[in-house]
Amino acid sequence: MSSVDIGIDLGTANVIITIGGKGVVLHEPSVVAYDKKKRQVIAVGEEAYRMIGRTPEYIIAAHPLREGVVSDNYMTEIMVREFIRKVSGNMLVKPRIALCVPSFVTDVERRALVETAMVAGARKVYLIDEPIAALLGAGIDITKPNGVMVVDIGGGTTDIAVASFNGIVSSASVKVGGNKMDAAIIKHLNSKYKLIIGEKTAEAAKKAIANVYDPDGTAVMAVKGRGILKGLPVSVDINDLDIQEALSSCVDEIIAAIRSVLEQTPPELVGDIHTNGVVLTGGGALLGGLDRLITSFVGAPCIAADKPSECVARGVGLAFRHTGELLDGFERISLYKYK
Repeated sequence: MSSVDIGIDLGTANVIITIGGKGVVLHEPSVVAYDKKKRQVIAVGEEAYRMIGRTPEYIIAAHPLREGVVSDNYMTEIMVREFIRKVSGNMLVKPRIALCVPSFVTDVERRALVETAMVAGARKVYLIDEPIAALLGAGIDITKPNGVMVVDIGGGTTDIAVASFNGIVSSASVKVGGNKMDAAIIKHLNSKYKLIIGEKTAEAAKKAIANVYDPDGTAVMAVKGRGILKGLPVSVDINDLDIQEALSSCVDEIIAAIRSVLEQTPPELVGDIHTNGVVLTGGGALLGGLDRLITSFVGAPCIAADKPSECVARGVGLAFRHTGELLDGFERISLYKYK
């Protein structure tokens, strides 16, 4: 295969890869399984995700990224290299790779991502802020002097931004995402029902019955785990009120961040947002009732983008077409050339 442009949404929960002309070609959990006895990686992606909570002590299945940034360089490099190999095979020329990053990562964290991509086989590496990528991937035209707001909820962080005329006008990032929500559900059920569950069970409950706007207790789900008192298998029926109670603090942080961004935004653009509404992207956009909750708070329509979990990846893939046009989002792209 000849040289290709590869866009990577290197998320805390999932890795999504696009290739120019083909769209999304890979969507797998960002999980690596490592054998401590053999000191080697034994699985990545979907195969490793199935091992979470089901392996002996000497095998670790974990996310090598935390809150949107690299926490384990070695594991991340292996994961990215394996995913690139899956989608591109043997390339004659090394590809250009574009990676998205949360808005407020440090220069050191940005450099870690660049080095990860270079080790994985990139010729050049571009970094693009997640809100810009999310808007591009959602099909929003940000070239006009017209304010649009995006709330991108990933696995580790939530990025909120107002964009206009090719640039970010105001933004905020909070370390609240799908992983923190799952942890909050685990903690709540532990406290209320004396039940210990795993993160996969918490995620399943969140997807199945969550309603953070107007829960009424009618959505019910049986969750299975270990009882604290006797240490034996237990099944407990929980409802949407339980999930709403568990997620209240996480949702409050997101709403507070939206308020902060609106307070920083010029009045004219706030008026545009009232007309244009708010775009929800990221896997967290599918959280039950969140769109209606944001609508009630902002006073403007809030709509989840089409296939919201893939918006950032699609936007990163489109980034190669716009490097000469966009200002703020691409002004801050760091291009590293290695000799």
